Parts: sequence; C-alpha cells; structure tokens
Amino acid sequence: MGDGRGELAARADEDGIEFFLAMFVDLHGKPCAKAVPRASLDLLMDGGAGFAGFAAGDLGQGPADPDINVLPDPASYTRVPWKDGIAVLHCDPYVAGEPWPYAPRVILKRLLADLERDRGWVLKTGVEAEYSLLRRTPDGGLDFADALDRADKPCYEVKGLTRMWDFLSTLSKHMNELGWGNYANDHEDGNGQFESNFDYSDAVTTADRTVFFRYMVHMLAHDAGMTATFMPKPFNSVTGNGLHTHQSLWTTGGEPLFDSDSDPLGLSKLAYQYIGGLLDHGRASAGVICPSVNSYKRIGAGAPNSGASWAPAYVAYGGNNRSLMLRVPEGGRVEHRGVDGSANPYLAPAAMLAAGLDGIDRGLDPGEQVTDNLFALHPDEVAARGISALPKTLDHAVRELVADPVLRTALGKLPDGTDFIDYYGGVKQAEFDAYHATVSQWEIDRYLTLA
Repeated sequence: MGDGRGELAARADEDGIEFFLAMFVDLHGKPCAKAVPRASLDLLMDGGAGFAGFAAGDLGQGPADPDINVLPDPASYTRVPWKDGIAVLHCDPYVAGEPWPYAPRVILKRLLADLERDRGWVLKTGVEAEYSLLRRTPDGGLDFADALDRADKPCYEVKGLTRMWDFLSTLSKHMNELGWGNYANDHEDGNGQFESNFDYSDAVTTADRTVFFRYMVHMLAHDAGMTATFMPKPFNSVTGNGLHTHQSLWTTGGEPLFDSDSDPLGLSKLAYQYIGGLLDHGRASAGVICPSVNSYKRIGAGAPNSGASWAPAYVAYGGNNRSLMLRVPEGGRVEHRGVDGSANPYLAPAAMLAAGLDGIDRGLDPGEQVTDNLFALHPDEVAARGISALPKTLDHAVRELVADPVLRTALGKLPDGTDFIDYYGGVKQAEFDAYHATVSQWEIDRYLTLA
C-alpha cells in the first residue's frame, strides 16, 4: 500500500511491537495517546483513533463536539526503548475527515508544505532541551534529586554529572538506539539541571523527537524515583530551562541557504533577512515561544546564584554572544535562545518560521550585530541603542501576539472563519487571568501587615 503501512508493519514485527501509542499533543504540548494493539494496525491506519477532544485538552472543542480522529504518520515510528513491545506513532488530528486546524502538528505541517510548494525550501531545526531532575521532600516540597548538587556554579561539574550517570547514560543509549545521534550530555548552569543533545533534522522530525524526548525523560526519571521538569523557572535562585532552537533553511535538493564563506558570521544575505524577521516579530512571537506565566520568570530575570540567567532580556542578535535573543554560534544557522521549556514543539517553530519568512519577503536588514554583554548594561542604555526589551508578562506578550498580522495569517483560520491566534490568545489570556487572581505567599509576606 502507498500509505507506508507495509514498511511500518515490518519494522514493528522486527522490533516485537505489541502495542502502538497513537500520540498527539494539545495546545500546551501535553502528549495524549491511546494504546492500540498490533493486531489493530490496519484499523488504526484506515480510521485513526478517536478521542473526545474537550477531554484531551485545549484543542478547540467542547463536550458536544464530534470526536477528534488522530491518523498516524508512519514515518514517525519510534520504539519505546525502555519498555519492551511498545512504539509511538505521532499523529495528525482530524475532524469530519479534515485536518483539525487547532492541532499544533497540523499547523506546522501546513506551513512547511507551503514553504516547499511555494519556495522549494525546507526548514531544519535542532533543539537544546534543558530539564531539571528533582525529588519530593517529606513535607511535600521539591528539592534537587541529587542532594549534593549545591555548588554556586555547577555548570559542567564532572562530579554532578557522574552522580547522575545511571540516568544520563541510559538516556543517551536510548537516543542512539533510536538513531537520533546523541552527541553530548552535560550538567547545565542550574543545580539539578541537565541537557542531552541530539542531531538536527527537518522541523517536523525535530518536533516529534522533542515530544518523545520529554516523555522519555519524564518516564525514566519516574522509574528512578525522581521528578523531571521542563518548567522554565522552577526555582527563584536557579537558572531556568530553555529550549534553544537552531534554525536554517535548505533547498529541497539539500543545498544550505544560510551559509556564506565571505561573511564574518558565516551567514548569507537570506539568513540576515530571516534574522531581521525574527527581530521584527520578536516581542509578538514571545507569546508562542514563551507560552506560560512562568516563562516570564525566566526571560529578563535577575541573575541566579550562578551569576548569569543565560536567558535573553532583549530582542537583539550577534555572534557567539549568549546574552542575546539570537546567537550565531557558527556559519549557516541561527540559535533562538528565547524559546523555553514550556514551548509547544510544533507551534514554536511555526511562529519563528513565519517571522523569518516575513523578514525575507520584506528584505529586512537586522543592522549591526551586538557584541556587548547586555546583561551588564543598564536598561536605559540598552533602550537608547534602539534595542527592545522582551515582554514582562504573558499578558503583555499575548496582547502583542494577537496584534501581529503576519503571525495571525501564518497560524491560520478555524472552521468558523475566525483566526487560530484569537483562540490561542484567549486560552493564554485566561491562563494569565487565573494566575493574576491568585494571592501568592509573596503578597502575604509583603503586604499583610504593611499598612
């Protein structure tokens, strides 16, 4: 058959697969799945797996709406290496036979199909997924899983790395068994914080792998008696978790479009225009790449115990400068350091691609690169240079997001004729409002007996 099920069935049988997890994510990136027996593969391929969309999460449905049917992508087949007999199939949600325009994977695939059809280009991405390994304390609180991980500057510390060897080496072996090309694992800048890197790929494959990577980290941590989190800022005094995203455009024939041997940063004119778009839409896209209330405790925050937050506060670009939103670590690609651990792995590259393409279409010049350490400059001096600050809260970011016509068009329309960006903005505004209506311990401590 032409739908790939023959090859899929052969791979599954070779791997001894007994169940498929038909997986998709909601608006927030939460993975949902049904376990489908191997014997029902044809049924899954023909009709998909049905879900009550309202129960699954924020996907534009209410209790009275018809089922979301998720159809598997055979190319996404991923064996679950820590549990025999199970494989994941990433799926595209459909309703009434049509791709569901609320679904993040559907949105990204539509934009990439347009990119290939209209320009003959492919977006390739690589991510640096930071996470923290924690443990529950007897009083119900949270602490670092490694009780000895207390150094003020723990980044790259070999003792902290080795004490978590069983977890990290198992994770590495699983990634390499899956063919991801795990090339580095390290203790990051925060206590209890780690990062495991794998090779870049086309944007959908990278997004699928990011969803699976999070799932794998959570489950391996659970099996080891720990709690894993990708939360942007789990502790006030510790560096937050990013999802730094490296981007480059290629032709469908495999020719890189961002490379230049004659440029100081190794970038082509097209790459600079793409960067110009990322900068121009930097504040508005924050509502997608920094999508939680907690996100704004990470970006633009004061330095933690280690001495630097490593998260950008300003919309700026430059070379190997980690105080900026956009960093060019080497020729041919740009790293967006604003993306955080709560970002939806499909929506974040969709928003960044739309921003970058607008820069190309308008021929935007990003100006001279910034070489200063922006963490060290007074905000007034940064503003005097014409460099914008990132939004202070999710509320501010969402207001800018829904007012951005380029991102509005790119993220698409819904069946009722309204724009996805308004649905997304409404969900996120409600999230902020619920947070804002909650009285925190900080407020009690500060105001209870102040006046």
